[in-house]
Amino acid sequence: MSSSSEPRNRLVYGAIVLAVIALGLASRRYPGLLPAALGKYPGDALWTMMVFFGLAMIAPRWSVARLALGALAISYVVEFGQLYQAPWIVAVRAHPMGHLVLGTAFGWLDLVAYTVGVLLAFAIERIIAHRRRRQR
Repeated sequence: MSSSSEPRNRLVYGAIVLAVIALGLASRRYPGLLPAALGKYPGDALWTMMVFFGLAMIAPRWSVARLALGALAISYVVEFGQLYQAPWIVAVRAHPMGHLVLGTAFGWLDLVAYTVGVLLAFAIERIIAHRRRRQR
């Protein structure tokens, strides 16, 4: 269950997902807007945040911890799946959409970025839940 008895508003979380997707695409399209030392990792963190808020939209009564663990599990499975390099999946990953969803090459630092992303999403969700409680 969510930290409040009332389920999350799916429209609000859908809007958050779209905003996070836009930020993630912008982070890849305009990497100069962020410090070069961060590399591609802001996009990876945002990818996991998108999964977190997507799960919140699909399962609006899940607890914040369950959302965080679910988003992290999905992100890690996708990352470890990159170790599988059969020709058919390599072809899927070669397509721009396949690359955005599945990535291409396994990286340990990607796992760190996913963890940072889920921690940020967790914190944002706590703020949203706190505001929701205050409005009642």
